Amino acid sequence: MIPRRHQVLTTALLSVVACYFLLPVWWLIVSAGKSSSDLFATNGLLPADDFALADNVRAVFTWDHGIFADWMVHSLLYAVLGAAAATLLSGGAGYVLAKYAFRGREVVFSVIIAAVLVPVPLLTLPLYLVFAELHLTDTVWSVLIPSAVSPFGVYLARIYAADSVPNEILEAARVDGAGELRIFFQIVTRLMSPGLVTVFLFQFVAIWNNFFLPLVMLSDHHKWPAILGLFYWNSQPLQLYYNITITGALISVLPLVLAFLTLQRYWRSGLSAGSGKL
Repeated sequence: MIPRRHQVLTTALLSVVACYFLLPVWWLIVSAGKSSSDLFATNGLLPADDFALADNVRAVFTWDHGIFADWMVHSLLYAVLGAAAATLLSGGAGYVLAKYAFRGREVVFSVIIAAVLVPVPLLTLPLYLVFAELHLTDTVWSVLIPSAVSPFGVYLARIYAADSVPNEILEAARVDGAGELRIFFQIVTRLMSPGLVTVFLFQFVAIWNNFFLPLVMLSDHHKWPAILGLFYWNSQPLQLYYNITITGALISVLPLVLAFLTLQRYWRSGLSAGSGKL
């Protein structure tokens, strides 16, 4: 039985931590409902008398010839397709590393672990030089192709495959005449579905929040993701419409919230299934 004093202290500590993380979210929600003048004339944590959220949302999607809609579409394009490709590649690589014995397997896995430790911005400039030689800069492929590679996804998929895919099922499928690709797509992906959803969610968030790669690769501002476009709006000289930028930031967060709410049960089960191997 935990002493009541410890329970109170733990609850108080967790409440402080929760407030620390939720306070910026509350400020963003409150500020998105204010006009540009009210942002500086009222308390930052209290709503204004004139609730202007609808007007701000309308202004976001009409400002600068409605380019924010293009930014959101491209953000979804990069995040959804990139995360889907990364999930498929990571799932296949993790399954092979977990269930196939071949020479150099541990060396390959060690290289993947080392790649997890490499900061992503460190690879952006070399990637730019490669894509420049291929004449792919300023295209959606210059963002999508790097987004399809996730060393951490391979690591997580290998741990999950080793724990959730019984060798007996694989052997039974081979005895029945199933090919390796059929085994992977019809059996393994179903057994690994919580882990694959976890990889998808992590990569989706990473791509959505990726700022430096699109900044280096893309010069056409119509192809920018929302995070880069909002930075451009906020960095303009004599920026007088802070309410538009703040409301755009709130709108850009909504897909992440929706993804977490939709996939969180798979995310939790995916992590717990491999916890014994970590």
